[in-house]
Amino acid sequence: MVLYRVIDGAGLIDPTMVVAFDGWVDAGSAATTATATLAADGEVVATFDADQLYDYRARRPTLQIRDGRPAELSWPELDLRRVHLADRDLLVLSGPEPDFRWHELAAAAVEIARQFGVREWLSLGAIPAAVPHTRPVPLLGTESRPGLLRGGVEPGPQGVLQVPAAAVSMLDVAVAAAGVPAVGYFAQIPHYVSGPYPQAALALLEAAGRHLGAELPSLGLAEEARQMRTRLDAAASTDETTRAYVERLEAMVDEARRPSGGDLIGEIERFLRDQGSGRTDLPN
Repeated sequence: MVLYRVIDGAGLIDPTMVVAFDGWVDAGSAATTATATLAADGEVVATFDADQLYDYRARRPTLQIRDGRPAELSWPELDLRRVHLADRDLLVLSGPEPDFRWHELAAAAVEIARQFGVREWLSLGAIPAAVPHTRPVPLLGTESRPGLLRGGVEPGPQGVLQVPAAAVSMLDVAVAAAGVPAVGYFAQIPHYVSGPYPQAALALLEAAGRHLGAELPSLGLAEEARQMRTRLDAAASTDETTRAYVERLEAMVDEARRPSGGDLIGEIERFLRDQGSGRTDLPN
């Protein structure tokens, strides 16, 4: 069975691929919010066969009921959109993280990269971390060879880190092995925040813009980030223990302490436990 269908890939100009999937690694929905903002007016270049990629029992379609009548089903979709920059194109691949056929998806990604002449591969993601909401969003980077990251973002963490793989990273490895330069920018999300975190989505767009040497659209993310900061400040101020904890995180950041691999694994495990329990530490 064919996994994807090209609709219109003609006339692409020196394209860069930008990729993000929801779920793991997309804490605070930061990466998929960034790509949705980026590709809001993009033209669909290719679509993927959702029936082959998704488990509808785990990721059920949404049913809209109007006045007691089942009216419309919205199914998970994965598509590739074209966004025009001044002198080049972006291809934005974003949507629900596929459940099935990761090997076939990797092969398809390599085929698409070759067919469209993709010059570089840019992955976006977000991970939970021991960082405060009162400081700029920290970014970690990955690169398929030294010197690819830009904008002052460094690869990290140092040493060997083993974590559950995400589909976005699987594609990154596949295209890099096929000779396409690949980088990743990963925002660190305060682990005590639940729900969308627009600060991190904005930080990822800014990092991608610095990498590409272009200003990318952010729509209303700056205002959403301001409102979120106000809510978090208010929530923290009402509890002395929480306020003290945030202050301790601020001190760590101000001392320029970078997270170790052990720190990241600990926060990742905490994040996965909290996701499973539905725990919420601070209100959205």
